[in-house]
Amino acid sequence: MTDTETAAQEHVLTDVRFETLDLEPSLMEGLADAGFEFCTPIQAGALPKALAGTDVEGQAQTGTGKTAAFLLATMNFLLRKSALGGGKDGDPRAIILAPTRELAVQIHSDAEILGRYTGLRIGVVFGGTGYDSQRQMLLKGVEILIGTPGRMIDYFKQNIFSLKRVQVTVLDEADRMFDLGFIRDIRYLLRRMPPPEQRLNMLFSATLSHRVSELAYEHMNAPIIVDANPDRVTVKMIEQKVYHVSKDDKISLLHGLLSRMDVSRTLVFANTKRVCERIADYLEGNGYHCGLLTGDVPQKKRLDLLNRFKRGELPILVATDVAARGLHIPDVSHVINFDLPQDAEDYVHRVGRTARAGASGNAISLACEEFVYSLDEIEEFIGEKIPSEIAPESLLAELKPPVRRRRHFVRPRGSVDAGRRGRPKKPRRR
Repeated sequence: MTDTETAAQEHVLTDVRFETLDLEPSLMEGLADAGFEFCTPIQAGALPKALAGTDVEGQAQTGTGKTAAFLLATMNFLLRKSALGGGKDGDPRAIILAPTRELAVQIHSDAEILGRYTGLRIGVVFGGTGYDSQRQMLLKGVEILIGTPGRMIDYFKQNIFSLKRVQVTVLDEADRMFDLGFIRDIRYLLRRMPPPEQRLNMLFSATLSHRVSELAYEHMNAPIIVDANPDRVTVKMIEQKVYHVSKDDKISLLHGLLSRMDVSRTLVFANTKRVCERIADYLEGNGYHCGLLTGDVPQKKRLDLLNRFKRGELPILVATDVAARGLHIPDVSHVINFDLPQDAEDYVHRVGRTARAGASGNAISLACEEFVYSLDEIEEFIGEKIPSEIAPESLLAELKPPVRRRRHFVRPRGSVDAGRRGRPKKPRRR
C-alpha cells in the first residue's frame, strides 16, 4: 500500500472533496484509481492555496497525505503552464527534494499513481545504487525530478541537466534535512534555480522551527503557513507503555514481550547500529526471523528488506532512526523502543509507524538506566504521561545464545580497496 492509499483511508478526513478543487481531469482520473474522495486536513489546507499559485509552508507529520498534496499541486501547475525558456528540452520543470532514499522512492511511487494519465515524465535519483541507469534516465529527459540532494548535485555538476527551467520546487521533511546536514546542498540547488517569484514553492516539515522558517523566508515567495498538526502530538489510537528495566535485562524482556504478542509486523528501534546488530543476533538465536535496517545497509538490500517487511515475509524489522521517517508501511501492529530516543521528536516519528490508516497500534518502550532521562522530555513534548511500570520477573524470558549474522562490509570513503582488508598503502617510491 502506498502513501496515496494510506492517505485515502486515513481516519482523519475533512468534508472537502477532491472533485471540488480546481484540478485537471487527468489528475482526477489518477485520484480515482488511488481511491481518493475526501481530503485530509493538510490537503484541504494546502491544496487550494498551491493550486492558486501561492507558496505554501506546511506543518504536517508523515502519514497525513502531504505527499499527495504537493504532487497534485506540482502536476496541476505543470499541466497548465508553458515551460520556461533556457536550458534544454529535457531539463526538469519541477524538483522535489527528500532527505532519505526510501522517502524519495516512496514519493516517486505515489507520483506514478497520481500522474499516470498526465503524460508527465517522472524520474527519481538517489545514492547507493543505479548510478548509470539514473544517469541515462536524466539524459532522456524528465519533467518532474525527485531525489536526494547529494545524488542530484552530482548529476547537476556533470551538466547532465540544468535548473534553468525549474517552475516548481518542493522540500519534503525540511526539519530532517537539517538533522542530516543537507541544508548547504539544498541552498546550493535553490540558488541555481530561477528566482522564487518565478516558481511555485512548497515546503513541508513535521515542525516549523526557526531554522526551517528562515529557509522558507530566504527561498520562497511570501509563503502561507498551513498547520495541520493535531493538538495531541501522538496518534490517539496508539496504546503506549513504558517498562523500567535494567540495561542487562533488556534483551530478555524484549524476548518475553515478543513471545506474548502477534509479531506479524513489528518494528524494533534502537539508537545505534551496534545495538541493532546485537538485538538481531539474539532474536535469530531465539527463533525470530527478522531484518536489520541500519545506515550502512546497501541500498538494494535496504529496499528489498522494506518490501519483504511490507509484504509480511519479515515479521520483525530492527532499525535505527533511518527508518523512523518517511516510510509508509501498512499494518504495523507494534513499535518497540528498545532504547528510548534522546530526541523527543524522534519518539513521535517512531511510534507514528503504527496506528496508521485508522487502525489501532501499540508502542512499548524499554527505559533503562542509560536512556530513562529522556522520558520526562518525551512526556512533556507529547503533553501526557505514558503509563509505566517496573518490568515484572514473569516477562523476562530465558535466552538462547545469539546467532552471528553475516554483516555487510561498507568501505569508508578514502579507505583502501576491500581486497587489502584495510591495510595501509605503502608510500610510493620517488
